[in-house]
Amino acid sequence: MADNFATIDDVETLFRPLNAGEYKKAESLLEIVSDSLRYEAKKAGKDLDKMIENDHSLKNVARSVTIDVVGRTLMTSTNQEPTTQFAQSALGYSVSGSYLVPGGGLFIKKTELARLGLRSQGVKLVEMYDQGNSGSSDQ
Repeated sequence: MADNFATIDDVETLFRPLNAGEYKKAESLLEIVSDSLRYEAKKAGKDLDKMIENDHSLKNVARSVTIDVVGRTLMTSTNQEPTTQFAQSALGYSVSGSYLVPGGGLFIKKTELARLGLRSQGVKLVEMYDQGNSGSSDQ
């Protein structure tokens, strides 16, 4: 089994110190996030572990992305829906909010995948003319 891309020490150093409840959750998340990144690489036709072997700086990028995802997941409230914006009214009975992650859970941003080289803009070529038929009549 492959190692995680970050450690608990990395999370505490680069994110923030963890309390007892977060510590255990972060330990589990490190493995889940690392494997999720490997799976995303596999879907893109790449082997993230081999990419890291060939490019030392990518190891630190993978560590950074892992810590970002773990930190974001730890900040997501588990006792209520996490919102990025919330409004209330009184006598008009109005409540509204924008939810961070509907349904909660772990998510990896497209920009994080791009940092790892797992998302790139593709180019598709469409032939406008039939290349097999040159239009000449010497057949």
